[in-house]
Amino acid sequence: MFRRLLFVLAVIAASAPVAARTPLPAYPLVELALVDRDTALTLPEYRHRGRDWVAGTPGHRYAVHLTNTSGERVLVVLSVDGVNAVSGQAAAPSQAGYVLGPWESTEIGGWRKSLDDIAQFVFTDLQGSYASRTGRPDNVGVVGIAVFRERWRRPLPPPAPVAAAPRAEAGAKASADRAITMEAMPQRIGTGHGQREHAPVGQTTFERASASPEQISELRYDSLDALMAMGVLPRRNLIGVAQPPRAFPGEFVADPPGR
Repeated sequence: MFRRLLFVLAVIAASAPVAARTPLPAYPLVELALVDRDTALTLPEYRHRGRDWVAGTPGHRYAVHLTNTSGERVLVVLSVDGVNAVSGQAAAPSQAGYVLGPWESTEIGGWRKSLDDIAQFVFTDLQGSYASRTGRPDNVGVVGIAVFRERWRRPLPPPAPVAAAPRAEAGAKASADRAITMEAMPQRIGTGHGQREHAPVGQTTFERASASPEQISELRYDSLDALMAMGVLPRRNLIGVAQPPRAFPGEFVADPPGR
């Protein structure tokens, strides 16, 4: 069951034991998704050339939704645009993160400013992103997690299964040459350092079962226009998307409809 951030998460104070690297699991220990907080909708994911993409709306706040699919505690180190969302460092798996209890879900809505508050994640133009403003623009456009198991504890049994919504698939296929060219296009949006928000957490200790993460997942994002230009989304998806009013939409004056 989903619980709010206040009850689920704890900022880590973790050791890094010297254990052999554990093979990555075939299934995700932690499921990763982005939620548009202004529409309350989970952003659909599109698979394209081996990467998962979502379309962000500039100006909208968003949250990173995390779900622990195991019966044990896990540590999640969260990277947004290549920056650790807890410490503000250039992200690395060995750093601080969030601890999720067995089968727990939560949403992380911003950069951790203290144990009591965050600065909201907000989709913004590239220059306005927090990473760009702090001189680190190279990795803007990706949200990633590094997941660690805890040194052995007895796992809890799973809850009753809940049906998951199917992942959306992009319908358009670009040629290989065009796709390579388009994927080299500049990133259009990033994650800004938004308004402060009260989001208290506590501290805990966590002993990692291995020195290397058991899962690394990435979710790329950009504007809707950018994803269509890259061929991630078909251009026909513009149908039904609200367009701004135009001063000159036609050529001649049409007759009004009859009464």
